[in-house]
Amino acid sequence: MKRTSCLLLAAVPVLVTAAAYFLVPAGSSEAPGDRAAASQQAREDAKAKAERAAAAERAADDKVIASLPPGLAAPDKRELAHRILATSAASTLNWRASYGSIKDHGDGLGYTAGIAGFCTGTHDLLALVERYTADHPDNGLARFLPALREVDGTDSHEGLDPGFTEAWKAEAEVPAFQRAQEEERDRVYFDPAVRLAKLDGLGTLGQFVYYDAMVFHGPDTSPEGFYGMRERALDKAATPAMGGDERAYLGAFLDIRRDAMRAKKATADTSRVDTAQRRWLNAGNLGLNTPLEWAMYGETYKVP
Repeated sequence: MKRTSCLLLAAVPVLVTAAAYFLVPAGSSEAPGDRAAASQQAREDAKAKAERAAAAERAADDKVIASLPPGLAAPDKRELAHRILATSAASTLNWRASYGSIKDHGDGLGYTAGIAGFCTGTHDLLALVERYTADHPDNGLARFLPALREVDGTDSHEGLDPGFTEAWKAEAEVPAFQRAQEEERDRVYFDPAVRLAKLDGLGTLGQFVYYDAMVFHGPDTSPEGFYGMRERALDKAATPAMGGDERAYLGAFLDIRRDAMRAKKATADTSRVDTAQRRWLNAGNLGLNTPLEWAMYGETYKVP
């Protein structure tokens, strides 16, 4: 279903060109301005048609999701997901302790901060501060917006030092900014990951696998981005929604994800795959049921 919609959108420029061509008969004396207007109208009509098709597909997807169990979206599972994620991001089960965390890990992403590891080099931190500032214009981070826009996509600290890390920690004490972090995490990472996992027919463990990968690799279509990795996994195994075996598909996805982590850094610690998600998959815990035990960077965590 998802591939079909992508192909439909990709075909729009071709359809538009064809429509614009056939609107004007050969040898027509129609003025160039009229032809341009006809072509523009054809493009707008094709765009509107594509948007209607996308809206119809989303409505159909919404209906499917509404008929499914809540899975990772259930309050207790959602809390569990954030706790597991925090063990890999901050070596703690207390994810709420990370609102004010901020550090440059030397990984080329600039400053990494907050509960979802928002980065100055990957646009999500900028998007968070922009959305927060729209609602709270007098916040302590607003003055850094010009600098954040300049360094977006780089690991530069220009315009951020000194002062940005202190301002982040101070603003993280404000309940409104804590809520903004949670909303951005859910909007960009949690909700899209869980939605797609459900449409792929995955249970609660699979939904967490997608969520963790979305946060770590980003919602991007490159070979090492979340959507790129999913496409590569589909070349190796079918999703349950396609009639495939859930454990086989998740195994293929985790293999590709582990390789992607190592491709980025040969010495990368792949605990989040090897001694957490893979362990649960091998145990057949597709529902991510508690009690749960896993190891992260050599430290053992348990949820009763």
